[in-house]
Amino acid sequence: MKEQAVRTGQRMQPMADQAKVAAAHRIEDARYWAAPRLESAAHGFEEQFAPMVSTMLTNAARRIDPTPSRSRRWPMLALLTGLAVGTIGYMFYRRNAQQWTEHMKDSASDASRWVNEKADRASESADRMAANVSDKADEASRKMS
Repeated sequence: MKEQAVRTGQRMQPMADQAKVAAAHRIEDARYWAAPRLESAAHGFEEQFAPMVSTMLTNAARRIDPTPSRSRRWPMLALLTGLAVGTIGYMFYRRNAQQWTEHMKDSASDASRWVNEKADRASESADRMAANVSDKADEASRKMS
């Protein structure tokens, strides 16, 4: 019986080798077929399910975190306060510039009036001096005549 099993094994050896080679080819073909599909499935999982799982885990971590979360209102409040202060500053600047312009117009007209008054006084003084000189010249010419 042992001898018969050895002979049967020797007869089956070439068929077993062929079956082994055929199985190896089939496995290789299956790997060529499965590799791109597995990669596509991995990308699909990464793009569709991974963000949802990540968001779920992040939310769970925030819920159980014992430290209080930082408020994001502070930077916005600082920005709005700065904007309000800047707007008020600009309004004061414009008002002061307008008042300064009006003051300068008034000052210019006051200065113009002052210059005209001084010119009138100087003119009157010059007329008086000229009249005085003319009187003295007339008096001197009378004395000489």
